[in-house]
Amino acid sequence: MKFKVVENMNKYNVLVVDDEKEIIDAIEIYLQSEDIIILKAYDGVEALEILEKEKIHLVIMDIMMPNMDGMRATMKIREDKNIPIIILSARSQDTDKILGLNVGADDYITKPFNPLELIARVKSQLRRYMDLGHYKSENDSERIKVGDLVLDQKSKSFQVNGDSVKITPIEYKILELLMSNVGRVYSAEAIYESVWGERCISTDTVMVHVRRIREKIEIDPKNPRYLKVVWGIGYKIDEN
Repeated sequence: MKFKVVENMNKYNVLVVDDEKEIIDAIEIYLQSEDIIILKAYDGVEALEILEKEKIHLVIMDIMMPNMDGMRATMKIREDKNIPIIILSARSQDTDKILGLNVGADDYITKPFNPLELIARVKSQLRRYMDLGHYKSENDSERIKVGDLVLDQKSKSFQVNGDSVKITPIEYKILELLMSNVGRVYSAEAIYESVWGERCISTDTVMVHVRRIREKIEIDPKNPRYLKVVWGIGYKIDEN
């Protein structure tokens, strides 16, 4: 299936992922009035395939879908993309919302939804992504700053609170991955495959490196400020 995808920065391509065609069609009507181009997927697998081929500025993601659910698809997207993801789901429990945000969603809306609220949240996420720093320029890409942590991609150096900290090449790559995607949760497997560039057989080595990084960047490694565990899911770096 081919889609009409735009490159004009005044227009945006939004991927809507839901196994209910009626919901996708309704969202298309709402967002087309805002000059937004809609691409459609009916499960997580199809969504990932479209993301590999097309330029997408934002994803609206259902949770309960066949083949690959929205939580798993969100985690897969977060392995290499920082585009905004809004979960749109009938699951309304606080635990569902917390899990959705922890695996990498930027917002969570419950069904049935108010069309005006959906439009407002989509526009807010697009504005934040394009205008407020998530869409990086080349001039900003050499230094990554998260709180008191500074990673210099040109000199391959690292500082904590203004002090230089010696890190290994592997530690550098892990920090670069996590600091480039603040708040995104990466499984140990995803970290291994991204950093080592091969299929993960054991996650033990990732846990060892994470522990060593914590010892270097945290005042109290047992109560980390930056490098945190999301139990049962993976690791992330937060600003506080």
